[in-house]
Amino acid sequence: MAKYLITGAAGFIGSHLTEALVARGERVRALDNFATGRRENLAAVMDGIDFVEADLCDADAVMKACEGVDYIFHEGALPSVPRSVKKPRPSHETNINGTFNLLEAARANNVKRVVYAASSSAYGNQPGFPRVESMKPQPIAPYPVQKLAGELYMQSYWQVYGLETVCLRYFNIFGPRQVPDSPYSGVMAKFTLQMMQGERPLIFGDGEQGRDFTYIDNAVHANLLAMSAPAEKVAGRVFNVACGERHTLNETYAVIAHLLNYAESPQYGPERTGDVRDSLADITAAKNAFGYSPVVGFEEGLRRTIAWYLSSAYSEKTEALVRG
Repeated sequence: MAKYLITGAAGFIGSHLTEALVARGERVRALDNFATGRRENLAAVMDGIDFVEADLCDADAVMKACEGVDYIFHEGALPSVPRSVKKPRPSHETNINGTFNLLEAARANNVKRVVYAASSSAYGNQPGFPRVESMKPQPIAPYPVQKLAGELYMQSYWQVYGLETVCLRYFNIFGPRQVPDSPYSGVMAKFTLQMMQGERPLIFGDGEQGRDFTYIDNAVHANLLAMSAPAEKVAGRVFNVACGERHTLNETYAVIAHLLNYAESPQYGPERTGDVRDSLADITAAKNAFGYSPVVGFEEGLRRTIAWYLSSAYSEKTEALVRG
């Protein structure tokens, strides 16, 4: 029976992927250092996995974690464009050096395939929508530069060493467990928490910037399909993972406010350095190569996400707000 390693397993995307594999009855080894991941994200499956607390920058620990592994989902990273602008060195060390350590360990242990969490921020602010994988990357901030470097390393290890690698460029993934109370949180999570607390969310810019918001189940679905697809269709390639739709921040704000019965208008501030103005994906390549199509749409994803926040630890503040 095959064995899977998931890096960043206690994180937002990694924990959902871990649960999906456990639900399928797979053997799973999960690696995380809890720098951004949370132990409670794995609470439901911890007894059914082989958990390794380790840092991707620890080459020896990563080598050991790859022993006996057949397939790797590389979700581990130090995420966020703003974080990388403020402190580029820590994200560089994790996102580039950590990815190199993983590839070396995968090669030494004869891993069959690595599916890598890439980022749509690699496209930058170049003209032309929707984004197609054949476009020349034009990353702006350190984080997308680092994630693009990871893509190039993945492709190199396929071309030079024959290690099958697949890169999935995520477009604005959101859903349950996305941390809402960090300076680096995704906009969906941050808007939701602030409204729940009775605060007026801040939109950087005019709010007309658009995003191809993608519910977490779509990302998990794409990962599982990419891992099982024939090598001749996916090895060494890069694919967009999104819904192929654009929603502005103002539109998104309005939907969340409606679902939370929140009446206040947003605040607006200056645009942030390094932010990508718009994103919209062409997902044809993923559809043709491994049959990907979104399984949960934008508004349904928002409903599920808000329902989770209302039933989570954040709900106490919400109840106090409702009571006035």
